[in-house]
Amino acid sequence: MNISTSLFDGSLIRLGSIDHDKDPEIESRWTHDPTFMRMMYTDPMRPLSAFQLKKKYEALEKEIDEAKNLYYFRIRARADERLLGFCDLRCSWPNGSGQVRLGIGSAEDQRKGYGYETLSMLLRYAFSEICLYRLTAVIPEYNLPALALFKKASFTEEVRRREALARDGRRWDECQFGLLVDEWKH
Repeated sequence: MNISTSLFDGSLIRLGSIDHDKDPEIESRWTHDPTFMRMMYTDPMRPLSAFQLKKKYEALEKEIDEAKNLYYFRIRARADERLLGFCDLRCSWPNGSGQVRLGIGSAEDQRKGYGYETLSMLLRYAFSEICLYRLTAVIPEYNLPALALFKKASFTEEVRRREALARDGRRWDECQFGLLVDEWKH
């Protein structure tokens, strides 16, 4: 990477901040989609209103300011600035490690390359800009698209917590994937 490489603009997406006026309505719709919610979250979830999400954004921004270990981005389509999803890095500075998470909200925006470009940009940011040594992703075994995405980005399964998750009357494994800076293909 050279000094002029953009950190936040890709060919398909742009990483940005929360838009408190527009984002809550859009994200509220995602919370009403059981497929999205089950893929993103392993705890029981419920639909959230735009008002509830605004309060969550305020708490998130306070945590970002105070803890100094969370990098949170909104994923927007470059073509029209439409909100596609979110991603974040939660860092452990003493260990040079971080946990990565991302989600594309609407089904019509999934499997179009937005997730892969987001993950590629997040890896570049984590390893080149904030100088992390390793990243971890925690994925439920039933989230096959996420498993494929992280494998495609050279993550390796390191831990499988057998039957750690309960969902829809069944037990599922929780998979933890890792990527070291030396394994990263930039």
